[in-house]
Amino acid sequence: MSAPSIFNDVLGPVMRGPSSSHCAGALRIGRLARDLMQGDIKQALIEYDPNGSLVTTHKSQGSDMGLFGGFLGWDADEEQLVNYESHLEQAGITTEIQYRSIGATHPNTYKLSLSNNNISHEFTALSTGGGMIEVIAIDQAPVHFMGDSYVLVVYPQFTDPLALETLTNSLNSQLEAENKHLQAELSQGIKPIIIIESAQEFGDTLIQRICQQCQTQDYRLLNPVMPVLSNPDMTLPFMDARQLLDYIQSHNAKPLPLIALEYESARSGLNHQQLMAKMSGIHQVMRSAVNTGLQGTQFADRILPSQSPAFRAKHLSNELLPSSILNEAVMHVSAIMEAKSAMHTIVAAPTAGSCGAMAGAVLGAAKVMDSSDEQVCEALFVAGLIGVLITKDATFAAEEAGCMAECGSGSSMAAAALVALHNGDTEQCLTAASMALQNSFGMTCDPIANRVEAPCLGKNVMAASNALSCANMALAGFDQVVPIDEVIIAMAKVGKAIPHELCCTALGGLSQTPTAQKIEKQLSGSEGVTEVLRFKSC
Repeated sequence: MSAPSIFNDVLGPVMRGPSSSHCAGALRIGRLARDLMQGDIKQALIEYDPNGSLVTTHKSQGSDMGLFGGFLGWDADEEQLVNYESHLEQAGITTEIQYRSIGATHPNTYKLSLSNNNISHEFTALSTGGGMIEVIAIDQAPVHFMGDSYVLVVYPQFTDPLALETLTNSLNSQLEAENKHLQAELSQGIKPIIIIESAQEFGDTLIQRICQQCQTQDYRLLNPVMPVLSNPDMTLPFMDARQLLDYIQSHNAKPLPLIALEYESARSGLNHQQLMAKMSGIHQVMRSAVNTGLQGTQFADRILPSQSPAFRAKHLSNELLPSSILNEAVMHVSAIMEAKSAMHTIVAAPTAGSCGAMAGAVLGAAKVMDSSDEQVCEALFVAGLIGVLITKDATFAAEEAGCMAECGSGSSMAAAALVALHNGDTEQCLTAASMALQNSFGMTCDPIANRVEAPCLGKNVMAASNALSCANMALAGFDQVVPIDEVIIAMAKVGKAIPHELCCTALGGLSQTPTAQKIEKQLSGSEGVTEVLRFKSC
């Protein structure tokens, strides 16, 4: 059973780059592809479908950087990511990118054809938002795994359908005796493959027994790329927002931070102390990003200059309109976004494009309120839980639902976290989350010059401001009207109605203004009129 994790799906990855779905998601896909090739990639053909978003965004939003960093075996926060091209050349890896119809049903579909002197493979995967991925085909054989487990891929040396079915049944009988959670699945592509997933590493003895039955030594071992592994023994207290509301009614004495800890403990198998330690690490990365931004940042391929230091100076000298907690939030949001744009390490929360909204609002408020580190971590768990509910029934991917999916989700998460930080009760937290998400419906994703800076900075600031307002409205007893579970379902439907041109494709809105096109030409160094690629809706 697959279920969202606060640390896999919502608060993370810890990464560098403008976009988590483009950079971190692509890097994780590249890491798995590298494992499939046994760590040796020499040639790579990457195909993107014109009906998706990657044709117009793969270079400027970091898909190339992430994917090729994965080919090199790097982590998402690798300092050398920005220099990936020279490292790719040193490794002797040649790449080609083609745009053609591949029948993609998701806007972030990566189809890879990989080879070296000895082997070749095809690998198709999706970047589903916020750094999350889904592998859907290996050598044209349909598969389904999400990078949170060890995956054994075995190539049997016979092709007779009846023999393969008998083999699979025999393997499953033996695997069940070995581990009740292990199951072999047969899939047919260019040639048949056997797929086995495990939450633990495969021992050499088990691998050899499986290979012996398959009459082969041709196998691949793909390692997990997520921080929290699958947990086949998990029994979750709830699965979605509706079930959470029912759970709260029967456990009305439990504060929401504790409920969030219980959920993640059930999902991950980690105890509360271990989870608090992980959240403390996330908190420290967020604070470091704020400090980095406020010191001033520089980066060549960038639209906006460093602006948060000047805002801080004006704020400290009382030259701004008086609003201490809002001004702190704006300053923190701006600093985090500037750190991201200069390729410093940030936490995608829930995405890199919206990394400033929730973190900036919570850290800014915590500074004014003099909150302890423990209180901030508890508030971040509340934010993470709201994110789990959103990703379960909607999405964080702007390619699917515009900026509503990113900054809208971040605002909802922040609103609940702010109420928790102020010791509000569970009902107030959920009311704030609902109102903030309602206010975010229909937000477009139309980045200027295809960089995740403008209007992204303003939308992150707006999301934080919305969260602060909704938190106070909830604390004052305002009526949410529509509960959070219904709002999330409605959000998913609205996302499907947003035009393709306004979902991170740079084909509409501000992306197509004369100023945006002029800036893009200046950054790319191109002359003349830039051709506008137009594709049908996904």
